Amino acid sequence: MPATPESARVLRHFAGAVARRWRLAEHFHEALSVIVSELVANVVLHSGSPWVAVAIKVRGDTLTAEVRDGGRWKHRTSRRREPLDADADCGHGLRLVDAFASRTTTRRLEVGSVVVAEILMAACCTGPCRCGLPPQPGPPH
Repeated sequence: MPATPESARVLRHFAGAVARRWRLAEHFHEALSVIVSELVANVVLHSGSPWVAVAIKVRGDTLTAEVRDGGRWKHRTSRRREPLDADADCGHGLRLVDAFASRTTTRRLEVGSVVVAEILMAACCTGPCRCGLPPQPGPPH
């Protein structure tokens, strides 16, 4: 879809709809929605890409959100620091993604990049299982 300011909202709702359709536990709805919206917002704000694409998959006990773009990497020798950044309500997106994801990887492509965020569903529960996965051998998931 076009990488516009509305893309993050639209794809956040898409991610939530996928989680509901797949009958994932509520905490996965939130995790998936936050991850997708933050990664898409980064594409819109920083990549210069005219488009953004999202793929959501479950393979085994891993829920994966993949965000692709056709933008260009901006090589920085140091972290971006703008005077207006100090009190900004934004700029925490990747920290949020890291808080929800079990693992995150970024790859540069010939054109653009892809960020893959994985949520390990089997490790989600420390008590009785609420994740909606079928019972697994071993400790509770």
